[in-house]
Amino acid sequence: MTDSDAERTLLRRAREQLDAWTYEARDRAYTEFFEGPDRVLSDEELALLDRIDSDLTRRTGDGLWGGGEYGIVDGGASDEDGAQVVCIYHPEIPYEGYRGEESLDESTREELNDVLWEYSERVASLIQAELDAFVRAHRHEEHTETEE
Repeated sequence: MTDSDAERTLLRRAREQLDAWTYEARDRAYTEFFEGPDRVLSDEELALLDRIDSDLTRRTGDGLWGGGEYGIVDGGASDEDGAQVVCIYHPEIPYEGYRGEESLDESTREELNDVLWEYSERVASLIQAELDAFVRAHRHEEHTETEE
């Protein structure tokens, strides 16, 4: 198997793990951002996000929680960094706003969207850590096999 074939196989195997890694990363990022003493939103702001999520889910089928989409891309020709995790869709409160129980002012919408962006990027970084560990383990395994 050539190096490029091995890299494609490794990338394909990593992508098969993406859903599980994403689920775990969302859970961990949620805990970091929205629970405990260092949370970034108050209980009231988090409850507002939950209401917006429910409203958007009812109206469009796509809510905020679990709405981020992630992908694994290869390092390209340079291959300096290897495979990278990217957030290909960041959930956000739409410009037309939240039209649930109360109206949402623009500054609050922007603030909440900033938090959602940071949360999605944190999820991507946690998935990246899983991907890096997966690649290291696979390459170590591959290196061990070639020495035998």
